[in-house]
Amino acid sequence: MASGSTLQKAIDIVTKATEEDRNKNYEEALRLYEHGVEYFLHAIKYEAQGDKAKDSIRAKCFQYLDRAEKLKAYLKKGKKKPVKDGDSASKDDKSKGNDSSDSDSDDPEKKKLQAKLEGAIVFEKPHVKWSDVAGLEGAKTALKEAVILPIKFPHLFTGKRMPWKGILLFGPPGTGKSYLAKAVATEANNSTFFSVSSSDLVSKWLGESEKLVKNLFELARSHKPSIIFIDEVDSLCSARSDNESESARRIKTEFLVQMQGVGSDNDGVLVLGATNTPWILDSAIRRRFEKRIYIPLPEEHARLVMFKIHLGNTAHTLTEDNLRTLASKTDGFSGSDISIVVRDALMQPVRKVQTATHFKQVSGPSPVDKQTICDDLLVPCSPGDAGAIEMTWVDVPGDKLFEPPVTMNDMLKSLASTKPTVNEDDMQKLNKFTEDFGQEG
Repeated sequence: MASGSTLQKAIDIVTKATEEDRNKNYEEALRLYEHGVEYFLHAIKYEAQGDKAKDSIRAKCFQYLDRAEKLKAYLKKGKKKPVKDGDSASKDDKSKGNDSSDSDSDDPEKKKLQAKLEGAIVFEKPHVKWSDVAGLEGAKTALKEAVILPIKFPHLFTGKRMPWKGILLFGPPGTGKSYLAKAVATEANNSTFFSVSSSDLVSKWLGESEKLVKNLFELARSHKPSIIFIDEVDSLCSARSDNESESARRIKTEFLVQMQGVGSDNDGVLVLGATNTPWILDSAIRRRFEKRIYIPLPEEHARLVMFKIHLGNTAHTLTEDNLRTLASKTDGFSGSDISIVVRDALMQPVRKVQTATHFKQVSGPSPVDKQTICDDLLVPCSPGDAGAIEMTWVDVPGDKLFEPPVTMNDMLKSLASTKPTVNEDDMQKLNKFTEDFGQEG
């Protein structure tokens, strides 16, 4: 979806809500106000640029939430007249003094609506299929067991056969943990997907952080089946210690209670965590992630597939043997490292154009219309080449530049200047954690 489209959709929905409000269709207006706020919050997280824009959208959200609360109170009490838009309280409320405002602030429904301000729900699917994820069959199987199969075949998961409630994906950075989560968000069509980071749950106000954690789980239970994805879960749930802040300790305690506490019905709610440093997780949190799946560095076959994926349909002269050679030379590289190698190699033809002092004419598909073959396209060349014309890229018309293909030399040059980001020390810690607590993905 194009940038800004979610914001426009939110505006359209609340415009309709205002219209229904004026026509005294209060139930429909309430539904639309709440729906519109959800889209506004998605826009805050993924589309709004700059603090000023985000603050402006938040102010609108509070305005619509306030109106929604008044409509809800009216519908609940069955008054003859609704509270006027802009009034802070009815006469009955004023006669009760401050008790009314206290009860409003304690209204769990209002808390749930305000929790949405954190923008945790992912409305737009990322369009990443299982087939887009190279390898990692063990991880994909566990995620299907926890997410897809219980929704499609609920009768299979009755009695003692219960789906997984917590799955931890751990491994070196850049191996596809977050990418797997995107695949889950795409494939779990009927599930509500919450993508949560520490900034969504940490507040400067005393006691508010744990309320946000509680609201998150309440919201997930009310929208089940649902998935709560916590990226870099170690930033929220590291091992408890004597010198940590009281706020951090309370957040961890609330997480423990919500994930597997007395009175918490988490049927239909999956907590999916991802971390590069699983050994720093609190042991109680680690126990609540029933499946702990190691997402390793890609093997040679997976690296070969990744080179093909990242090259895409860009013009190149690489053969299958060239790609196999590159896959064998990148042992120890993560999927992210390989994408950087390829991206750097894709820039080599651009650098040739920039530094070229001579161009020659060739025939090939027009840069403007690939279906049209042109005879007068220009490509960078050596000064000694037949037909070389002394000129720079400034002199080349935009529709006459022939795209130089990516070569094996471009790839090797890029590979020589790129180093893997995962060090041996981290790999040893990850292997030790896998032996002690995990399973291969």
